[in-house]
Formats: sequence, structure tokens, C-alpha cells
Amino acid sequence: MSDNDALYDVRERTKNPEHASVDDVVELILERAQHPRTEHRDAHLDEMMATVVDRYGTGPVRTVIQRILVDHHPFRTATHDLEMRNVDGVRIGTAAGQFLTELNAQHDD
Repeated sequence: MSDNDALYDVRERTKNPEHASVDDVVELILERAQHPRTEHRDAHLDEMMATVVDRYGTGPVRTVIQRILVDHHPFRTATHDLEMRNVDGVRIGTAAGQFLTELNAQHDD
């Protein structure tokens, strides 16, 4: 399945209050970017997002997350008109999808 085919269980898309919201995902990404986990299997995502947030700021990162998780934009083109490299859209989309899954799993517990 390509990133074009993904539909995410995010509150803004599903209208399900049990699903994490875009704000929840952005908040977690920013928290992990500021305080990357060490010796965790996803520590590389935290470090990658620290670099991306530092490079572009929180506004563009939030826009890309919204476009990917809610508006169904492909990772590579979610950066359109943001003066951001396409590969960083892939990085943001990868992290956002992983962190959304993590947040929704916490809600299921």
C-alpha cells in the first residue's frame, strides 16, 4: 500500500472522539522533538522530527500533518507551497502515522 492509500484514524477525519486529534499528534511530535527518547526503538523518529522542526518551525510541520492525516495528501506532496523538501514531508508523515497509532493504542488500553 502506498502512502496515497492510507486512511488514518484521526478524530478530524473519523469524527470518533476516541481517536487522537491532529493537535494530539502535533503535541506529541513537538514534545518528542524537544526531548528525544534514548534507547527506544523509535528514538530515530524523535531525532528526525527534532531536525525537521528546527529546520522549518512548528507551523509548517503542523500543516503537513493536517494535510497527510486529514486531507489525504500524499507524503511527498503535502509540503507543496511550504518551502519544504519533499523528503521532509515523507519524514513528517512517517512520524505522524507512527505517533497517531501510538496515541490511539493508549486510548484503547
